[in-house]
Amino acid sequence: MTPFTKHRGIVATLSRANVDTDAIIPKQFLKSIKRTGYGPNAFFDWRYTADGQPDPKFELNQDRFAGRSILATRNNFGCGSSREHAVWALAQDGYRVIIAPWVERDGKRLPGFADIFRSNTTKNGILAIELPETDVDTIFASVAEHHGLEATVDLTSQQLILHSPEPAVFHFDIETSAKDQLLKGLDGIDLTLAHADAIDRFERDHETWL
Repeated sequence: MTPFTKHRGIVATLSRANVDTDAIIPKQFLKSIKRTGYGPNAFFDWRYTADGQPDPKFELNQDRFAGRSILATRNNFGCGSSREHAVWALAQDGYRVIIAPWVERDGKRLPGFADIFRSNTTKNGILAIELPETDVDTIFASVAEHHGLEATVDLTSQQLILHSPEPAVFHFDIETSAKDQLLKGLDGIDLTLAHADAIDRFERDHETWL
C-alpha cells in the first residue's frame, strides 16, 4: 500500500448525506473474484444514463471536477453494508481523501462516516477526514466559487489547507493507530507480518495436540 504523508489535489463535492455502500458500488459489481476494475463503476446508478453514457446531471461528472482526487461530501458517508468493495471503487476512481462532517441533530452527534467504512478506508490507503459541519460548508462554498480549487492534506500535521484566494486551514483528528498505518503504508497483511517472529515462535513451540 502506498504510504500517505501529504497529498495535493482538486476537490470535488457531492452534496448528499447518507450515501450508502450500494450507491458507491452497486451489488451487480460484487461478483468479480478480482480486486480490480471497480473505479469506472463507482456511483454507477448516478454516474451513467440508461444507455451507459455519463449523466451530465450527476455532480461528479462536471468538467471542473476532472482529475479530482479529494471528495467532500455530507454526513454518514459509507453507511449500509460493510462491503470493502466500496472503498476499492473510490480508490480506483482516483480518490485519496474523503471529507465528511459530523453534525449535531436534536442533541445528538451524527458521525461523518459509518464505522466500518472508515476502517476500510485506512486499510486501503484513503484518508477519511471528519470535520465540523461549518467547516465542510466552507469547503463546499469555496469549491462552488472557485473552479478547479485544490487542497493540500498533510497527515503528519493533521491539517487540510484549502488553496482559495484567501487560504483556509482546517485541523482534523485521527486515531493514532490509523495515522501510523497510513503514514507507513501498511495494509492488514503488513500489520500481521510485523509479528512474523512471534507467529513463527508460536507455531514452533505450541502443543499441536491441544
